[in-house]
Amino acid sequence: MGTEVEIKFRARTAGPLDELATIERLGGADLGAPRTFEETDRYLDTADARLAGARWACRLREREGIHRVSLKGPALESARSWLHRRPEVEGPATAVAEPGAWPSSEARDLLDELRGGRPLTEQFRLKQSRTERAVSLGGTRVGTMTLDRVRVIDEDAVAGALHVVELELDDPERIGADLVDRLASDLAGRPGLEPEDRTKLEHALDLLDDR
Repeated sequence: MGTEVEIKFRARTAGPLDELATIERLGGADLGAPRTFEETDRYLDTADARLAGARWACRLREREGIHRVSLKGPALESARSWLHRRPEVEGPATAVAEPGAWPSSEARDLLDELRGGRPLTEQFRLKQSRTERAVSLGGTRVGTMTLDRVRVIDEDAVAGALHVVELELDDPERIGADLVDRLASDLAGRPGLEPEDRTKLEHALDLLDDR
């Protein structure tokens, strides 16, 4: 099981994301050519919320006809509001929200353990247009910046929208804290962006509660 490490910022509009899709460098690092994908994320849990009770989330993602499941665990302590660290395990899946129909994987095994034999139900969906850019230093890739325009969907109705910048770091220990801080400082200094201390799941649940 790995650990996901991300720098997260949010925006009220798509303007800051549009700008970040065009710049060449960020915090001294080079940015690769932007590529945009359409994705649908389905968040799953049991009827009695066994995963949420264990502080885990299950995301079933579809991109270009390929499905993958991601399990994300409780957030690890961080002194910076924009730095997110949590256990993560991923594996292949299908469109069916039944792990027994998926290929065998560590993610499927963990999900079976967490759900305790209970069926999974869909909580809500996120439909997002995601623009990805490689982040490199000295010709070596150190992470991926994603610019996400997100719609929260509940029973085919749009409950709200989010604009999120995420920078997933491949190996934070190797690249060092100085580069991590420079990347975050560059984002923090851009008009319209502010540090994000919450996940998309947390924002989506709040939007649904407000309906």
